[in-house]
Amino acid sequence: MTYLVSILIPAYNAEKWIGQTMLSAINQTWPNKEIIVVDDGSSDSTFEVAKGLESPSVKVVRQINAGACAARNMALSLAQGDYIQWLDADDLLHPEKISRQLAQRGDAGSLTLLTSAWGKFFFRPEKAKFIPDSLWQDLAPVDWIMTKFSNNVWMNPAVWLVSRRLTELAGFWDERLASSGDDDGEYICRVVAQSSDVKFVRDARCCYRIGTVGSLNWNMERDAKSLAALVLSLSLSIDHLRALEDSERTRAAGIKYLQFFLPSFYGTDEALTKKIEELANELGGKLVSPKTSWKYLPVEMAFGKSAAKRVMNNWRAAKLLAYGTWDKFLFYLTR
Repeated sequence: MTYLVSILIPAYNAEKWIGQTMLSAINQTWPNKEIIVVDDGSSDSTFEVAKGLESPSVKVVRQINAGACAARNMALSLAQGDYIQWLDADDLLHPEKISRQLAQRGDAGSLTLLTSAWGKFFFRPEKAKFIPDSLWQDLAPVDWIMTKFSNNVWMNPAVWLVSRRLTELAGFWDERLASSGDDDGEYICRVVAQSSDVKFVRDARCCYRIGTVGSLNWNMERDAKSLAALVLSLSLSIDHLRALEDSERTRAAGIKYLQFFLPSFYGTDEALTKKIEELANELGGKLVSPKTSWKYLPVEMAFGKSAAKRVMNNWRAAKLLAYGTWDKFLFYLTR
């Protein structure tokens, strides 16, 4: 049986990338597919570019700006597929990504979550760096989430191929988490928690674009709203793990996960910092105050933790911009 695969693409101000992303979906060797693009009220020509690639198997719709989670939910509500392939508007699928994953499938009602290898790139996908981590293996659901928490590793949405049954059990994306930067983290923990197992398909590949100005992976600073959403996302993710197994080892993994995120809160909103510390206390542990690197210690001593954090974030953003600008130059030089 040739299952129908729905490739769902939320898009916002992605006119530079949406065409290339859609072509990577259209060019999938898996023959039975539908592609649904939801433009989330873009102010640029994303919708027009996407419309130019519309066909009987490619549907493009537009909604009032409501965030990535709402756009994904709109796409999901329109999807007819037996399997769901998520794809952000600036990422790319290898032509055989879906075919290679479905070669490892169970039946259409399978609760196996299929994942794949993925690499990071700026402008040149052929230069994407595929760096294996501890999630690049077959894992039981509780072990997958524990590994994610304990090692601070993750997989971007383009990696996943999810059966319709598993998608329905997991439910829609949580729109309260849109500004958290971790909405995909909470969603995949929820999907994994409903799965029977997670199967890693090594020869299936996708590419994740980094350094896109305006995207969540670009923004280094967080306001109180996004931090509050992040607290909720982390709390829900830990709940998904504990629903599978509430033990000393899963609570310890949850504490470690919170510790990784503590620097995002430290030196910003005291109430939210206290809240994430209370989450750790509820798990039976205590978070360790992050130490400022010696490079930024003079700034902290002179102007405080908030100023030191701001300088650190601006420096990281500047480095990311420099790497991206160089790769962009090489991209156009070789075209």
